[in-house]
Amino acid sequence: MAKDIFHKVVRNALEKEGWVITHDPLYVKVGGVGMEIDLGAEKLIAAEKDEEKIAVEIKSFVRPSAISEFHTTVGQYMNYRKALGKKEPERLLYVAVPGETYRSFFSLPFIRECVGDYGFRIIVYDTEEEVITQWKK
Repeated sequence: MAKDIFHKVVRNALEKEGWVITHDPLYVKVGGVGMEIDLGAEKLIAAEKDEEKIAVEIKSFVRPSAISEFHTTVGQYMNYRKALGKKEPERLLYVAVPGETYRSFFSLPFIRECVGDYGFRIIVYDTEEEVITQWKK
């Protein structure tokens, strides 16, 4: 499976925030179907002495049709969340999107409504600085 053009950007941004990348990609097999989520990461939460685990599907939104890419993203998110719920229910799923895409496309009323209805968790990243600018739950 081809990696997204911003794969390394998001990986670097997560590592800057103290996340340890444990899977690249995170392979999940459930019900006879195998899936690859771009990244699996863990972070030790000192106050709780516990680990927080996430899975991140990285999106670039560089194709001519943002809505077409969004359709793909929704399908992946729903399937990955279902699979993780069965295999790794403690791992939270996020979709990583570039800041410009988040400010323009994800601010549209219909897209905001879909994101809310589907329960998306979003990581907004800066492609130039290689940092995470927002965590949206």
